[in-house]
Amino acid sequence: MDKLPTPLLDRVHSPADLKAMSREDLRTLADELRSEMIDAVSVTGGHLGAGLGVVELTVALHTVFNTPDDRLIWDVGHQAYPHKILTGRRNRIRTLRQKDGLSGFTRRAESVYDPFGAGHSSTSISAGLGMAVASDLLGHSRNVIAVIGDGAMSAGMAYEAMNNAGAMDARLIVILNDNDMSIAPPTGAMRSYLAKLVSGRAYQGLRDTAKSITGKLPRFVQETARKTEEYARGFLTGGTLFEELGFFYVGPIDGHNLNDLIDVLDNVRASEKGPALIHVVTKKGKGYAPAEDSADKYHGVNKFNVITGAQSKPVSNAPSYTSVFGESLIAEAERDSRIVAVTAAMPNGTGLDRFSDLFPSRCFDVGIAEQHAVTFAAGMASEGLKPFCAIYSTFLQRAYDQVIHDVAVQGLPVRFAIDRAGYVGADGPTHAGNYDNAFLGAIPGLVIMAAGDEAELKHMVTTAALYDEGPIAFRYPRGEGLGVDMPARGATLEIGKGRIITEGKTVALLNFGTRLGEVLAAADRLASFGLTPTIADARFMKPLDTDLITRLAREHELLVTIEEGGIGGFGSHVATYLARAGLLDGKLKFRPLMIPDAYAEQAGIADLYAHAGLDRAGLVETVLTTLGIAQPTLIAKG
Repeated sequence: MDKLPTPLLDRVHSPADLKAMSREDLRTLADELRSEMIDAVSVTGGHLGAGLGVVELTVALHTVFNTPDDRLIWDVGHQAYPHKILTGRRNRIRTLRQKDGLSGFTRRAESVYDPFGAGHSSTSISAGLGMAVASDLLGHSRNVIAVIGDGAMSAGMAYEAMNNAGAMDARLIVILNDNDMSIAPPTGAMRSYLAKLVSGRAYQGLRDTAKSITGKLPRFVQETARKTEEYARGFLTGGTLFEELGFFYVGPIDGHNLNDLIDVLDNVRASEKGPALIHVVTKKGKGYAPAEDSADKYHGVNKFNVITGAQSKPVSNAPSYTSVFGESLIAEAERDSRIVAVTAAMPNGTGLDRFSDLFPSRCFDVGIAEQHAVTFAAGMASEGLKPFCAIYSTFLQRAYDQVIHDVAVQGLPVRFAIDRAGYVGADGPTHAGNYDNAFLGAIPGLVIMAAGDEAELKHMVTTAALYDEGPIAFRYPRGEGLGVDMPARGATLEIGKGRIITEGKTVALLNFGTRLGEVLAAADRLASFGLTPTIADARFMKPLDTDLITRLAREHELLVTIEEGGIGGFGSHVATYLARAGLLDGKLKFRPLMIPDAYAEQAGIADLYAHAGLDRAGLVETVLTTLGIAQPTLIAKG
């Protein structure tokens, strides 16, 4: 029996192995790389579509450039799975996004081939420019390449960086990965030809010669010649915008034509020009039919069957918090025509997709531009509309100045729906929503709520819709609710007032957020130790329910606060009040439980909360240890 040939991918231990391969072998390698990625993500889940779209580009970049000495930066990093496979991490690729496994994004600590860590978009050009300047100042001759998607180019930071790079004439290569359009074959062939032509030395030499000649002519002739060339190149290649920013533009070219990619990258690498932008058109989900046929191109997937593409999704009888927000907002919008919604490139992720279908003229997706989203919402609020600005906690960090300067200082009633609050699991430290309690809590005049369960979230959407006195925010996590009975309509909560759920003695558990289910379960376990705690749901961090806190402090020996946020949040606000009110001077023991002051590595959400001591076992152990009756060996974890 004939022995099957060894897969080319088995011969690749580092990008250096690609340089000895023929173009034909590289094409075969790209096919094997795509299959390897599909198989790996079917096991782990993760971002699939974006990586499938850049397989050929990844092969071409590592073939042409001398990585890791040449710096290759992947914006966001969610499309870098093929890059990881080619850079010595293939043997760990099936640990993607798992505890102690490979990150779902690029990460400096993981490999020398990841020169800059990412997770949020639109940072690559700024980082690349910094690297290029550093290389010049330190006397290193290297290329710096930033790969950025067309979606990430909607963020202002990308253009700030390009404007700076163009003005500095820095040696920087930007690859614009455009996967929002397709190239018809005739146009694609012509575009590829023109791209190779204008990136080659012959064209650049001719252009420089022409410039030297026109430089000796009268000014008006020079200006006419310049405009003629600019118009011609813009007409042929569409590069006028990037040229105006100081970049030498090449493209668009077919991002799945490996030969064209290698030729153009070779030409640009050999050029001594300043910053260059290569416009590459790719197809998200390329090469895997279920992804190509899917509306979202399998952007983010659970584990799936490779043959059918069917994803395995956990079965739950409770709705997700995101869907509860979306449906609750629709109900309020049906009653109030002034309600509008704003999202920053996350209509599905924030639950606004159905709202957009029902109210297309009242839903605004501004692209990856959180700063603009917040100030845009502020402008609408100033004219009497009721904007709900739905942004993940981790992305709201990018608009902090706008929340303060454009919304809060002016007392504008913008409603902030903060999704993915608390731990997010497999996305790791770049996406954890640990910080909004603390950074929003420092802003005067901003009302801050957190839902204890999905019914409470519905009440908070209604409360926010009716609140016109200033900005108001409510936070909720990723995942499903507790399965509680849902009201037909949300109730209006009294601002700054919490609720007592169960009355008890000795111990008071004051919850803020969706740890409420674990708090209730912990109370059941504490009963076996003869303790019947009072359970309260704060609902509000700002303003604090000081009457409730005072009562809990005076009537109990131990007060424990529980929140899904880091230091400086709810527990810190409670502690400040207790200290100022003189309530810590007597018999009261106070213990704030929060997310630890450390970056949350990727793991299951339940594992992360258990590690933080924010699950039922951790709460029980805190109470027993503080009261001096701890018996941790008797406490079952989970």
